Amino acid sequence: MLRLTRRHHERGAAAVEFALVLPILLLLVMGIVECGRAYHIQTALSGAAREGVRVMALQDDVAEARATAKAASPQLALTDGQIGVTPTTCSGTNPGTATVTVTYPFEIMFGLFGSDFTLTGKGTMRCKG
Repeated sequence: MLRLTRRHHERGAAAVEFALVLPILLLLVMGIVECGRAYHIQTALSGAAREGVRVMALQDDVAEARATAKAASPQLALTDGQIGVTPTTCSGTNPGTATVTVTYPFEIMFGLFGSDFTLTGKGTMRCKG
């Protein structure tokens, strides 16, 4: 009889332990999701900047470099204001390097991990390849 009583009293312990561990597990999963989203967007920005700077360095066309950067990451819906191209021309006797910088505001989905921030992708290439 004592054994049945002891099991009966321990039945609620698992529910209490689960209630204590569940919030920690949920925070961990939400953190993993946010980090995954940020990493995905960061790699898309880096790829867009790389494609944009390649066009700028080879074709010397700022508008085409921006269009290529936008086309390289259609899921982000980039604007011309988010894509910086320097210098604006790759000509002359010593052209140097071209740089394309793509910025994107990252909005945190759950709001538990701080405020929103800006992610940046940057590509640099020697002009005229």
